[in-house]
Amino acid sequence: MTNELGLECQVCGFVGLEDGNDGFFYCQRCGSQADGIRDTAVDNEEMILTKENLGSIVQRRVPVVKTEPFSQSQPPSQFWETLRTQEEDEAGNDGLGPTEPADFGREPSTTTLSYEDYYSEIRMRYVMGVQIMIELQIKALVEKFNVSPIIVDMVQPIWLRFVASTQIFSDDWADEVVNESESQVQGETQVVGARAKHRAEPHNILGKRSVMIWYQSVSKTIPLSSSLVVSFLVCHLAREPILATDIVKWTLDGKLPYFAAFVEIEKQIGPPTNACPLSSSRMFRPIQAISIQKLESLAACIAHSIHLELPPVNFYGIASRYLRHLSLPVETILPHACRIYEWSMPPELWLSANDFRLPTRACVLAILIVSIRILYKIHGFGKWEMALSSANKRAGKKRDGKKLNISDTEFKCNVDVNSAASILINSKLQDDDSDDSDTKPYDNKLPNLDATKILLSLESKYNELIDTSDHCKDLQTYLEYCKDVVFAGVELSFEDHEEQQIIEDLWNFFQKEEDHKPSSPSFSTPTCGPHKRPRDSSKSKTKKTKDGDAQVSATDSHKERAIKQMISNMEENKFCYIPPRTKVKRSDYLHYTRKKDDGAYTYAAHADYYILLRSCARVAQLDVRSMHFAVLSFERRLGWLENNIEHCLKVMPTNEDCQLCQDDEMVPIVPNDDSVGFSKLNL
Repeated sequence: MTNELGLECQVCGFVGLEDGNDGFFYCQRCGSQADGIRDTAVDNEEMILTKENLGSIVQRRVPVVKTEPFSQSQPPSQFWETLRTQEEDEAGNDGLGPTEPADFGREPSTTTLSYEDYYSEIRMRYVMGVQIMIELQIKALVEKFNVSPIIVDMVQPIWLRFVASTQIFSDDWADEVVNESESQVQGETQVVGARAKHRAEPHNILGKRSVMIWYQSVSKTIPLSSSLVVSFLVCHLAREPILATDIVKWTLDGKLPYFAAFVEIEKQIGPPTNACPLSSSRMFRPIQAISIQKLESLAACIAHSIHLELPPVNFYGIASRYLRHLSLPVETILPHACRIYEWSMPPELWLSANDFRLPTRACVLAILIVSIRILYKIHGFGKWEMALSSANKRAGKKRDGKKLNISDTEFKCNVDVNSAASILINSKLQDDDSDDSDTKPYDNKLPNLDATKILLSLESKYNELIDTSDHCKDLQTYLEYCKDVVFAGVELSFEDHEEQQIIEDLWNFFQKEEDHKPSSPSFSTPTCGPHKRPRDSSKSKTKKTKDGDAQVSATDSHKERAIKQMISNMEENKFCYIPPRTKVKRSDYLHYTRKKDDGAYTYAAHADYYILLRSCARVAQLDVRSMHFAVLSFERRLGWLENNIEHCLKVMPTNEDCQLCQDDEMVPIVPNDDSVGFSKLNL
């Protein structure tokens, strides 16, 4: 015997649950299981199931839809297919299915649509459209970007729990939305009459279409960007090294279905219906992309709304990606960085709902920067400036077979050393007469790595680290991008075969010209005008002195020009250049800080550290100052941990304090009086 309950399904809103003969109740429309309701085999006279005593239980439970695994042969939305079949059976079809797409969801002309038909169709069509968009994105992540297929099974429960948390399928949702639209207007408002075209639709007391009110409400509660957020959240849960920058880039390039997904959505759910007369492009075509920072914060918000505990980011996978992108030795740096990560476990590696907090990728790169500085001893010793001096010497020996008399003195810039010293913490810009015996064990524990090679490599590849869009590489790729993404779904108003033929001829002509285009231009841009006499390089480069020695006259030396360019770049980012340290007797870790001057922060740094900092900031698509702040924050955390460890070691109980430790064979624990500073960190 089949028992029926007059309760509403929390997934599709249909009133009517039936017994599945397995102890559970299922929705007659979508087939979802009603969690929290079970058949107790009790006589109806002893226990009456009513909406009042079960409503609270149903609302606290999250419905789970039984879906089959995602595959190529099945439609992306199995839930939508079930709902579609149920609607056809209720309409009295012959079981053969719709004869054309326009038949689906359209009521006969003699049927009058009710108030419930409008809002039910609008919210169901919108939710299912966003669900199809998510499934298309998951499919692209697996097939195009080699993401683990485990995300296919993980996305459905997360998405349904998020929809259930919004309460848009509650009984009083439609009335509350309409009442809210009426209460937002203050003062006397003139009632606008309904247009003849929309006269059959419901309106509020102000004359506004309820269809638009419901659509605006559901699109605000579940924006289209939620599809990208859910896709990113699933990748995060699957421990995939997918960053928010990747999701946004793939979306803008059209590789991840988002801007043009409405075309595929309409193919699956059909054209607009009488109850939902809004076009698919209006409902499912975003007008702008989501920001990278907002993507992470919304992912944390959704996880919080469904009470989902998130793990930290996959540090190993993300760090190895960044090291390969920077062309740095992964085998040398990554093990050391992983040990620092496991020891510190900074909270910045967890997703946060705070829009103003630094992103997780900034913390990953901060750990890498600290590790590189420790391994390669990048503490203001002037490795980059030394490399420029060596290059000057080699260039002087090769030029005209004679060595130019170029001074190797340090470049003197307009930097006050005393003021720079006040900006730095533990910096040794002046002569230090202290003994360096304390730092010898620290230096011996670390491998002898030279920072010159990696600094020159980062400087030379700095301009190559810009992550450009794939559709901007050439004209043909850009035209394809415009056709598939920008103007997706746009077709000729009329079947104009002549216009279509012209478009094809122009396209074929363009492809033919691209095939015969030379790989490199055979002309060069003139360096001077037609009325200008070219300069004699031999006369402008050098001049004779009384002693007959060749000296640089017109321009500065290569080293001075390079340092001037570095100073200019640092000043653009509010950084102050500090000359290399001289007469160094302590090779401790150099801590930088920032100083507030005239309401703005000033950052002082050496060129070695700045080269590393700006390269990491570029690959992470962050501002250099934000990257520097992330490094300072992580260094403070390491210092705080070391100070607390030192304090715990000093207050540990001795043998005299504990009666269980009175055994003579046990060695007493004596706390070390020497402070373990961050400069001696060796993990």
